[in-house]
This record gives sequence, C-alpha cells and structure tokens, in this order.
Amino acid sequence: MTKPVLEVRSAHKRFGAVHALKGIGLMAYRGEVLALLGDNGAGKSTLIKCVSGVHELDEGDILIDGDKVLIHNPAAARSAGIETVYQDLALFDNLTPAENFYCGRELSFPRWLPRCARFLATRQMDSEAAAVIDRLKVKLPGFDAQVALMSGGQRQAIAVARAAVFARKVVILDEPTAALGLRESRKVLNLIAQLRDEGNAVILITHNMEHVVELADRAVVLRQGHKVGEIEKPNRSNQQDLVAMIVGAE
Repeated sequence: MTKPVLEVRSAHKRFGAVHALKGIGLMAYRGEVLALLGDNGAGKSTLIKCVSGVHELDEGDILIDGDKVLIHNPAAARSAGIETVYQDLALFDNLTPAENFYCGRELSFPRWLPRCARFLATRQMDSEAAAVIDRLKVKLPGFDAQVALMSGGQRQAIAVARAAVFARKVVILDEPTAALGLRESRKVLNLIAQLRDEGNAVILITHNMEHVVELADRAVVLRQGHKVGEIEKPNRSNQQDLVAMIVGAE
C-alpha cells in the first residue's frame, strides 16, 4: 500500500481512573473503507472523537499524509481534512440542505470587506450543495425544503454529503445505518461506496457484520481499549474470526 492518509500512533486516553485507549495504532488509506469494530466500551467512539477533535489524546500522535498534526478541537480536525458524521447527524431541522451544508462555514462576498459586513452568497451555496447532492445521486423531496420534512435516509444522506463536500482526506461515519430501514440503508451504503471510489479514506463504525462483509476493505477490532486484531478483505469465511475477536473468544 501507499503511505496512509491518516495514521494514529500509540494513542492513549484517560478519563479519571478509566484508561479508555491503551496504545492503539491505526492506519487509513485513500480509496478504502476501514471498518472499526468492537463491542460497547471497546474504545471506538473515544478513538474517533480524538481523531475528530472532540477529545485530545493524552499520549500518542496523529499523522496526516505522514506529517504530525495537533488536533485539539473539531475545527483543527476539519482544517486537517477530516469530517465526521455522528449518529445524531448534527443537522438543523429548521434549515434547508444547503443551509446545513454551510452552517458555520458560510460563503460571503465581497471578500475585501470585513466578514461581518459581507453578504451571504446564497445562490453559490445552493448551487454547490445541489451539485454534490446530484453527484451522489441523492433524491430529496425539494432542495428548498426543511430537513425536518425529510425521511431518516434522506437526512442521513444529507449528513454524509455534507462530509463529502468538505472532507479532503478522511470521512468518518459512526453507525450510519442505525435506525434506518432496508431501502434507506441501501442508499447510505451506496453513498459510502461512492465516497471510497472517489478516493476518500472512509472509516466506518458499525455493529452490522453484513455491511462489513459487503463494504470493508479492512477491519480493525478493538476490545477494552486495545487493538486486538486486523483482517484484510473481510468476507463470510473470516466473519466468525472477527466476531470471536470482538467478544474475546479467539
């Protein structure tokens, strides 16, 4: 493989007496889906929150394209090219898809004026957001409709598309098909495959082994804060090995 776009080295994180991450290492490459697996409390969410800037590592390094970066808040993670879609999606129900895309990152003009005195580039934001929605083949009831009026699958697709707009390196998806029906889950899985095919490194946190077998190019298993195993090209023949690592029966 080529140089990893994201590398985590010897990651440690403590919350008081709880040692949540115990020297975990992780690598993610462009054009692949990396499944991050483990039971509840294994350290998956803590690791992802450290990479995405919600928490800061106590020890260890995060490298982007081989260079060490300091990720001490979500803005630093976004500046490094990392976008994360959490389970709660973090969408504003009373805003349109385009307004959700650019909330906190609004485009404005003219640029020679101080930011507080500029006008919002509403047409440009609508056009660029619509282009991404169209590229990802997401069907919405109306591009000017509020997100609250959309289905769970459409809302999930908007969150994933928003990440695709701004992610230059890594897209992290935390249980992206949770609480979705079969048809809506299929649309989200297709989006994930498309993100990978476009050259993104995609980290997928999921408990659904069928989705791991279908999508993942590699799978890393965490248990009790340790990395306990890694399998290339998960498939039905090694699925039980993954399950054994997750539950500690290997």
